[in-house]
Amino acid sequence: MPDDAKVYFWSLRQKFVDSDDDIPEQAQQVMYYSLAIGHHVGMIDCLKTELVCPLEKYKAWIDLLPEGEAKRKMQGLLTFGEININSEHTHLLALAFDPIIKNDDPLFSEWSQTLIKLLGEIHAEPAIYLIVKRKS
Repeated sequence: MPDDAKVYFWSLRQKFVDSDDDIPEQAQQVMYYSLAIGHHVGMIDCLKTELVCPLEKYKAWIDLLPEGEAKRKMQGLLTFGEININSEHTHLLALAFDPIIKNDDPLFSEWSQTLIKLLGEIHAEPAIYLIVKRKS
């Protein structure tokens, strides 16, 4: 990866359904998720940039996480180039990043606060999720 590679955190917050029909909540969640995964086929323009960080600093930030599932999840970006963070990950990641808020590096502290805020928003509205992607 080039030295100027960056990591982008995008949130998907819009629901793309325009219907006057009453749809049961459970069916709505399936429908929203089905639409959300369509970002791979040209819907990236509907994502909101939440956080951008240099790849090398991202690696250092993730190195601060304790060994375990949260660290493995975030390191997935380094292996696959992209990860998704959804309502299944909110509690796990919030607990792992919370101690980093007190880190001596103000950048890592700020990023951790931002991520925890976003995780709280996902917890409150499970249809929201994050896409984290490495780009050069």
